[in-house]
Amino acid sequence: MLPVHGVERFLPRCLDSLGLRAPGRPGRPDPALGEVEVIAVDDRSPDGCGELLDAYAAVNPALRVLHLAENQGLGGARTAGLAEATGRYVWFVDSDDWLPEDTVGALTTELRAGEATGEPPDVLLTDFTHQYPDGSSEPNPWRHLLRGSPLVAGCTAADHPELLRTVMAVWNKVFRREYLLGLGVSFGRGYYEDISVTYPALLAAGRLRYLDRPCYHYRRGRPGAITATASPKHADAFAQYDAIFDFLTRHPVSPALTTLVYERTVKQALTVYDSPGLVPTGLRPDFFARIAEHSARHRPAGYRYPAGLAGIQYRLAAAGARRAYGELRRTGRLPRVLRRQAKAIAPVLRRGVRSGARFTAYSALRRLPLDEQLAVYAAYWHRGYACNPAAIYRKARELAPQVRGVWVVETKAQAAALPDGVPYVLLNSPGYLRAMATAKYFVNNVNFPHTMVKRPGSVHVQTQHGTPLKTMGMDLREYPIAAEGMDFDRLREAVGRWDYLVSPNPHTSEHFSRAFPGRYELLETGYPRNDRLALATPAETAAVRERLGLAAGQRTVLYAPTHREGQGGYVPLADLRELAARLGSDHTLLVRTHYFHTGGPGELGTGAGAAEIRDVSDHPTVEDLYLAADVLVTDYSSMMFDYAVLDRPIVVFAPDWEEYRRVRGVYFDLLATPPGAVATDQDQLTEALLAGDPAPAARAAFRARFCPWDDGGAAERVVRRVFPVTAPVPAPAAANPPVGATPG
Repeated sequence: MLPVHGVERFLPRCLDSLGLRAPGRPGRPDPALGEVEVIAVDDRSPDGCGELLDAYAAVNPALRVLHLAENQGLGGARTAGLAEATGRYVWFVDSDDWLPEDTVGALTTELRAGEATGEPPDVLLTDFTHQYPDGSSEPNPWRHLLRGSPLVAGCTAADHPELLRTVMAVWNKVFRREYLLGLGVSFGRGYYEDISVTYPALLAAGRLRYLDRPCYHYRRGRPGAITATASPKHADAFAQYDAIFDFLTRHPVSPALTTLVYERTVKQALTVYDSPGLVPTGLRPDFFARIAEHSARHRPAGYRYPAGLAGIQYRLAAAGARRAYGELRRTGRLPRVLRRQAKAIAPVLRRGVRSGARFTAYSALRRLPLDEQLAVYAAYWHRGYACNPAAIYRKARELAPQVRGVWVVETKAQAAALPDGVPYVLLNSPGYLRAMATAKYFVNNVNFPHTMVKRPGSVHVQTQHGTPLKTMGMDLREYPIAAEGMDFDRLREAVGRWDYLVSPNPHTSEHFSRAFPGRYELLETGYPRNDRLALATPAETAAVRERLGLAAGQRTVLYAPTHREGQGGYVPLADLRELAARLGSDHTLLVRTHYFHTGGPGELGTGAGAAEIRDVSDHPTVEDLYLAADVLVTDYSSMMFDYAVLDRPIVVFAPDWEEYRRVRGVYFDLLATPPGAVATDQDQLTEALLAGDPAPAARAAFRARFCPWDDGGAAERVVRRVFPVTAPVPAPAAANPPVGATPG
């Protein structure tokens, strides 16, 4: 059944994919349509859809066309078509989408097989793909919750509640018609009209099945789609939620399923509220109040808020605390802090009382023209001047000096630590809002806050901050512990803003293209931050060691373990005091924790004759530490790929490799192709360090694979592709502009 309105451009492809013969084209309809009726509902379409449908119906007996006298919307059109249907099963297909080849035949075969066993499904779910205007596609983001599940053989929602975390649209679900009619539910009016049917149908079904075959191409990014349209109709969702919970009142399900439905509806409402450009500015307070009303009305008895960020968001929504909620969402670093430091919550919520005025000011500033000569830089959630953005900034000042760069930092202390002559704005200050609203260029190694809208004509450069050993982005859907707290819908939205993604090597290009599917241009340039390492001289290395107080001839070991999901802060796997004692006083052990961790090992005293241990976690420039170190000890950190540029010994200390691989997921077997010696216990680690350079051949192979583009020119390649390059002009040195000053 096809509801049709305003899709003349897309309709022929949809009809052809159903197996119908196009008017004036030789051939016959698909034989699979022999036992299929196609009902198309012309919902008083303002274009030529009605005439096109009639032309198809004239040469396709399987097609029936209904012409509605008044526009009814998607829900009304589906209801009208369902009333005319006579088949045993009904499938609601959107008329701007299309089906893969042979889908109708495959589905009829699948349904016929179910009938033959005497266990026909009440609802058959199918796999699908997302299709984008540029021709690219993305697999079903929720497939991992369905394939290999009890749904393949057949079960109920209670048997596999994860089903309710997948897409709730009707277009990937085939319903047994008598079952659907007997539910006493109907499609809603306005937006989100299908969820008032899909939730009840899935919850009440005696038998659900999943067909792991892509049977639907869903078109994303189409102009006019409700997911990209500002409208007061987004508030229609609350009527659909009421219909869902009215059904649950009549047909109770388990408390666990009721809770899951409640959280899904609250999350969807908050997602609509959070998404820039959906809820009109003047209606946002009312929309948030509707979320609070929904939360209070339908909260299950005995409900307990989930832990972590989601629980805090739900509490704020239920309390109607719009300003506090807005502040929570607008602080890009805050979600990570909240997962690790509960004490950070209170001061952030207190700052929320000021957030409403900021949003209003930002919205007004977005009406100003783009500043074609302004670039905004940030790194690591506004922590300071670092990584690839810093290297690009330096090179842009040299090659495109007419483009003024400004850095976003969170605190005055971070501003004071910026190099001389680097302009800055403080996060959420008036200068920040103006820069974010008007800048032409944006460069970051993480995502800017999603509430900062990407304006037409602006250019976003995403550099990321490491070659991936561990799984990243959308690939984390297979690893629920590592993906805790991730919002994959929000990630897809963020990737949609990227114009460029910087890749350090071919390995990263391969995996980032899948982990971050989008329409950006992949810049295969090498990492700009590694230019310094590629061009480093012995004199620079000696100067760095002198600044760090490392004596000539003192062998320096840099120990840098990575973050581990589910373990909180810094957890050393090596016994540092024992290692220092065995290395001896001619060694210095530098310890640097991951930037997620707020505390390192501190200064650890050692006995006479032992190596000195220094905590360098707060040292502002990791490249200094690379240059100072004679050898790197790490586990799974991306630092190994950067350090390999220096062609110095690396020791992989991986006592928990199997556990890390299981929890986080990895892109290759590090222990099979390491950058140097591998140790899995303390004795092996000590022996590898005392051996000097135990695995030069392994390092050479590793460098050939992961460092082919590290020639010192990566930043220039990025700048020449992104910015309007002019003759180099030396940038004058000056003291930092005052806090909050206009970028210049």
